[in-house]
Amino acid sequence: MNALKAWVQRYQLASLVLLTVLLAVVLPLALDVFRLNLVGKYLTYAFVAIGLVMVWGYGGVLSLGQGVFFGLGGYAMAMFLKLEASDPISTKIQSTPGIPDFMDWNQITALPAFWVPFKSLPFALAAVVVVPTLLAWIVSFAMFKRRVGGVYFAIITQAVALICTVLIIGQQGYTGGVNGMTDLKTLWGWDTRTDSAKVILYYVCVALLVASIVLCRYIQTSKLGTLLLAMRDKEDRVRFSGYDVANFKVFTFCLAAALSGIGGALFTLQVGFMSPSFVGIVPSIEMVIYAAVGGRMSLVGAVYGALLVNAGKTYFSESFPDLWLFLMAALFIGVTMAFPMGLAGLWEERIVPWWKGRREALRRAAVPPPVPWPNAAADAQPPAPATAPSHPAAPLPPGTRQQGV
Repeated sequence: MNALKAWVQRYQLASLVLLTVLLAVVLPLALDVFRLNLVGKYLTYAFVAIGLVMVWGYGGVLSLGQGVFFGLGGYAMAMFLKLEASDPISTKIQSTPGIPDFMDWNQITALPAFWVPFKSLPFALAAVVVVPTLLAWIVSFAMFKRRVGGVYFAIITQAVALICTVLIIGQQGYTGGVNGMTDLKTLWGWDTRTDSAKVILYYVCVALLVASIVLCRYIQTSKLGTLLLAMRDKEDRVRFSGYDVANFKVFTFCLAAALSGIGGALFTLQVGFMSPSFVGIVPSIEMVIYAAVGGRMSLVGAVYGALLVNAGKTYFSESFPDLWLFLMAALFIGVTMAFPMGLAGLWEERIVPWWKGRREALRRAAVPPPVPWPNAAADAQPPAPATAPSHPAAPLPPGTRQQGV
């Protein structure tokens, strides 16, 4: 029993089980299909947040360009869906049937060569992970091998995000430009716009998110996780111990990129479009805020942070359309100032100690005081001193002498 309890605490299974019950049972029962689809969209951002926990919280590398990998995964899935929606029958009114509509608008008469492999769903699913990971490897290998880190690496990731945004918008004939890829309806003939499809995609998102948290938690508890923490705190000491710090940083950055790509693909499936507005600097910084609000050292906390921030954005924009940006800024500033370690830090530093103290007080109050032995009070009293007899001594006869005097 003690071994099972230690195993649960080691992998933080209690908080993960609670999160799974909330996402898989409570929310589907409490929300309608429209709101559940919104929560599913929020959870796609949680993939980016848990990737930032690994690369920023454990690896000590702040990336301000995670929106690039989110967008690449989304565009890889959108390319397959767009080709499926652009069959010759559905596009017979175009000048060139069988190609996406934005290509026809830009006088492109044939499908580009790099689009052709995306007619295959297995290739598109592989590209969702491989393309973001490959770009992350190129950027991180070039930077970390030259020991570029800290604020300089953060600025470089922002530059990559800006370059990718300009490239996507500029190549309108191949990417859809500023409008992105829209009108994505079916996946292998399955209509993703129906209510049942939205519920199924929501549960697929929850399952993949839980699997991603389990994978990341396994890495954290392994020797690799220990080295990541040591590298974050004392990088030179880890390097002098014989480890190649650059390789660890490259691996963590690529892992975060792969998770972001999966989130982007799920976003495209649930929302039905992908645009460059999710690739730039602003969405990338928002994704960092998700991890900061939830707690950059907690995987489960990052999920709650993504849910809280996006739910607040939806609520404020619906209820206060003129003030919602100011309210969101107040939420960001207030949470980070009041709880520097995020919601997870609030839970671990305030709520958990309070609950443990409360439980210990209740346990002590429930235990009755020890019952004393029947003769314990008499045995504990000291023996009474000898006292003179109460009757007076008889007087001696006259002329006698008392002995001993």
